[in-house]
Amino acid sequence: MKVKKTYAVFGLGRYGRAVARELVENGMEVVAVDTEQKIVNDAAAYLPVCKCADVTDPEVISRLGISNIDTVVVCMASNLEASVMAVTLCKEAGVKKIIAKCANEMHQKILLRVGADKVVFPENESGIRLAKNLLSSGFIDMISLSNDVSMIEINVRDEWRGKNLIELNLRKKYGFNIVAIKKGEKVNVNINPEQPLEEETTLIVIANTAKLGKIK
Repeated sequence: MKVKKTYAVFGLGRYGRAVARELVENGMEVVAVDTEQKIVNDAAAYLPVCKCADVTDPEVISRLGISNIDTVVVCMASNLEASVMAVTLCKEAGVKKIIAKCANEMHQKILLRVGADKVVFPENESGIRLAKNLLSSGFIDMISLSNDVSMIEINVRDEWRGKNLIELNLRKKYGFNIVAIKKGEKVNVNINPEQPLEEETTLIVIANTAKLGKIK
């Protein structure tokens, strides 16, 4: 039985609310946190676990059980000091994946230095898109082309290595339409279906969004 992943979202501005709401609507367990009681009260209408707390306080991080959370999304770009403290405390708590929203490239460097696994610029990646990428386990990135169709990048899995596309038949199994194969900076659109897939290779795929949940 597949274990459901758990998430925490720190900061419930427009971006944080979008991330948390998308995750909740897809059946995920989410702990949403903000320092403003009014924001928490409003968000509680659609976020089942919504807390008013200061996530720069180590005792709060402990009390919220953040050490048991799989992924924390820190959405406090307007307050670098708070973001840095939250990322640091989550790292110390042993959180497996920490994603932080940032305001500029300098903040990005700082947040990566203190332990963020990924830093996003809100003008480049919407909260809903980030949530969809989190929900799509194993995907590097996903872009919605329409309500029903998405383009995704997915790493070649261990069990796919050494096999070719004919053997794997990913189109039949997952509905994948493979449009390119990427290795390093090189992108090859002239795909040889008989060529065995190699390590550290990425598939660029167009697929029906509803079928992506079949990928385990």
